[in-house]
Amino acid sequence: MMRRVIGALVALLAALGWTPPAQDADRTSTIRERLLSGEARNIMLFIGDGMGDSEITIARNYFAGAAGRLAMDTLTFTGAYTTYAVDEKDPAVPNYVTDSAASGTGWATGSKTSNGRISTSPATDRDLKTVLEIAQERGYRTGDITTAELTDATPAVLAAHVVSRSCQGPADMLACAQDRKQAGGPGSIAEQQVAHGVDVLMGGGRSRFQQRTDSGATVLQDAAANKYTVIASMQEFDSLVSGRRVLGLFAPGNMTTEWAGAEALPYPSNVAHPQACATDHRPPNEPSLAAMTTKAIELLDRPAGAGPGFFLQVEGASIDKQDHAANPCAQIGETIAFDYAIRVGLEYARLHRDTLVIVTADHAHTSQIISIPTDAHPSVGLISALTTADNATMVVSYATAPYHQSQDHTGTQVRVAAEGPQAANVLGVTDQTDLFRLMVRALMPAVRQPSSQP
Repeated sequence: MMRRVIGALVALLAALGWTPPAQDADRTSTIRERLLSGEARNIMLFIGDGMGDSEITIARNYFAGAAGRLAMDTLTFTGAYTTYAVDEKDPAVPNYVTDSAASGTGWATGSKTSNGRISTSPATDRDLKTVLEIAQERGYRTGDITTAELTDATPAVLAAHVVSRSCQGPADMLACAQDRKQAGGPGSIAEQQVAHGVDVLMGGGRSRFQQRTDSGATVLQDAAANKYTVIASMQEFDSLVSGRRVLGLFAPGNMTTEWAGAEALPYPSNVAHPQACATDHRPPNEPSLAAMTTKAIELLDRPAGAGPGFFLQVEGASIDKQDHAANPCAQIGETIAFDYAIRVGLEYARLHRDTLVIVTADHAHTSQIISIPTDAHPSVGLISALTTADNATMVVSYATAPYHQSQDHTGTQVRVAAEGPQAANVLGVTDQTDLFRLMVRALMPAVRQPSSQP
């Protein structure tokens, strides 16, 4: 049954015009045609949280087969970047395994920081200007959407500056006393996101915005005062039209995963009976990430000739969260849902060549494809066997923490791919902070030095 569903989806994608890129001919002319410099009227940054090469390969094998390709595999320019954080007390010392806060601060501000910090400097706690703030200064509309709580680390780095990622709402400020509004600070992450006037904010985390601020009002009331349309249902989502800021909060916490299945277990786990994933786990009152991406583009888009367009960050958050939970089906489903959102962005960029699309991750994670274990050679980690689109068995291992403890990030470099103006600058091995500089160069109007000619 699962293979018939996957086959039907692949056939549908082909009918919609998506096919894997042919590799049996010289592609030099195609690459030359897509080698664009200059400014980007629109920038879309897609972040797969915890989506290392292993997570991509696991999802590809399961959904499309080993010889298949995902939308994220089709971008013309692909490189890798390093993701390390730095030590809080001595920023000259690297921390080889980053968290999402430090890594997000890297691409959002162009500066390294220590784990836990949101767009602030290590040791000195200085606010670091973000690419979204620069885009706003240059006249761009801005958007920030996620399947996590909106106040989680990755969406937070664009429009908040706090000492700790834990300070998500006004009631969560224990670690950020200096950032409280009553102490003269900018407030919690939720308060700052609303105060920043980001045009489109969508995701989960409604409970953070229901908290009361130091003034006594809730963050939701602050949002309404700042001209936000606050929505929580699909009916409201479907009826949205451009013209007002939007705060969409579709779950009290993280949004629901698209797929579900059994967690990984110690050997022998389910090696004798590989599982197939349930692909209908998301409730009807929550939009998919692809739907939120489509709606965000619709709300942010401007007619040609109307000046700068938009900057939009799209996060597939629960790839990471389900990797932590050693749940391969939920992890794969979130990767595929993220890939559908990427496809939406690529289709828009196909029709708007002045659009820069970037697809990357914040850090790598624990899941690995391993040989099928046996009694003679059992796996030391948690494992789950799955039947893939190839009608073959794939065993996924999680081995950075014991059973029922959270699996850990890993410190390897991760993929960064791009299409559009400035896209070729992702080639080779760069650093996460270089992505900030790439995006700032691409923003229009570009910063130009005055001529020295009389």
